[in-house]
Amino acid sequence: MQTLLLLSWRLLGWLDLLFFTLLMVLLAMLPQRWLSHLYPALFHRWCRCFVRALGVQLRLHQHYPGPLPAQFILIANHPSALEDVGIPALFPVRSLAKHEVRDWWLVGRIAAAAGTLFVERESKASRQAAQQALIAAVQAGHNIALYPEGGCKGRWLAPRFLHGAFVTAQATGVPLLPVFLHHEAQADFEWGPGETLLQKIWRISTSRNRVVHYHVFPPIDPASQPDKEQLNAQVYAQYQAWQARFLQ
Repeated sequence: MQTLLLLSWRLLGWLDLLFFTLLMVLLAMLPQRWLSHLYPALFHRWCRCFVRALGVQLRLHQHYPGPLPAQFILIANHPSALEDVGIPALFPVRSLAKHEVRDWWLVGRIAAAAGTLFVERESKASRQAAQQALIAAVQAGHNIALYPEGGCKGRWLAPRFLHGAFVTAQATGVPLLPVFLHHEAQADFEWGPGETLLQKIWRISTSRNRVVHYHVFPPIDPASQPDKEQLNAQVYAQYQAWQARFLQ
């Protein structure tokens, strides 16, 4: 009986996501100026709906007292594909994503309408344009989410962080909000060789352990270091310490 109830609940979750997704796609076809206030809020709800359909439990751990900053630049490690919906499910942010996401079936249209910024990582001109777009978005009052590893790197940190998040923080004076992500069944959440998006969704939704921890640490004042290299080094060292604490 309990198994039947669980399966019924999961089915309702997927049906809810299906109808919500169709609504979001239809709304995304409207003129952008009509969506500027409504769509981002709906997008965060859609992300929570997506996470619920996957059966994933997001557990938020705040490692400092007090509220979040009034405005912030969220940075996080990027161990899996879940972050594309997991981060905006918990935080009111606009994200930077690789340009291929724009072409994802349905999801790309929704992400673009929600104000996601895109970058072609192999193009210097695209990276420079994305950097200016990030600064402009923060100056316009938005929170943004960035992955300074420069892509989905798996459970272990990349050998270095890129400078984009730190340039944006120092150009705007908005604090960095560091979040360390830890999946209890990381192998099920990581991208596998040649794995498609649909295959990844299936693996996550059928994982035997779908608990994910989002550890939020104290905001970092970008003025604490004189230049981007030193700020980068300071933050990367903290992530290395958190990796040792939670994964080793």
